[in-house]
Amino acid sequence: MSGFTRHRRSGRVIATFSGFEADLLRSLASQLVELLRNEAAVPRSGDDTFEALMDFSGPTSEPEDPVLARLFPTAYPEDEEAAGEFRRFTEGTLRDGKAAAAATLIDTLEEAGLPPELSEEGLVIDVEMETPTAETWLRSFTDLRLALATRLEVEEGDDDYWLALPDDDPRSQAHDIYQWVGYLQETLVAALTD
Repeated sequence: MSGFTRHRRSGRVIATFSGFEADLLRSLASQLVELLRNEAAVPRSGDDTFEALMDFSGPTSEPEDPVLARLFPTAYPEDEEAAGEFRRFTEGTLRDGKAAAAATLIDTLEEAGLPPELSEEGLVIDVEMETPTAETWLRSFTDLRLALATRLEVEEGDDDYWLALPDDDPRSQAHDIYQWVGYLQETLVAALTD
C-alpha cells in the first residue's frame, strides 16, 4: 500500500490495498459500527422523518465505554445538567453519523471487489473515490484512530515504550495498526488538499 493519491485526470482519490489490508480496514470499521450501535443512544428509526429529527430521547450521561467517552466527550464538564441536555440532543445523531461513515468505508471496499470472506491470496483492491466519499473516509479514520489510541492507552511522547515491545507482542501489533491507520489518514489528507 502506497497511500492515497489524487488521479490527475479524473480528480478522484485512489489507493491500492492488498486483500489483507482491505479486510483489516473492513474489520476495524465493522467493530466501530458495532460499538456505536451497541448502546441505547441510537435514535429510533421510523417511517416519519420529522419524528426522527425531533426525537430527543438520547442519553444524558457519559458512556461507560472509554472509547465511546472519547468519541463523545462531555461538552460542559463544569455543568452536569447542561452537559446532559447537550448529550441528549446530539449524541444519537453523532453516533449515526460516525456509524454511517464507517459503513461507507466498508461499502466502498466491497464495491471495489473485497469479497465477503477473504480467501484469495494475492488479491489487490483498487479503490477510487469522489471527494465527498474520501472526506467520509477521513472522518472514519479519525474515529478509528481515536478508538485504537484509547484501547491501547497511547499517550503523547510514549514512542519509546512502543518501540521497546517485542514484535510478537499483541500490543505492538495493535500499535502498528494504529500507526498504519494514521499513515492512511495523512496520505488521504494530502490527496484531498492536492
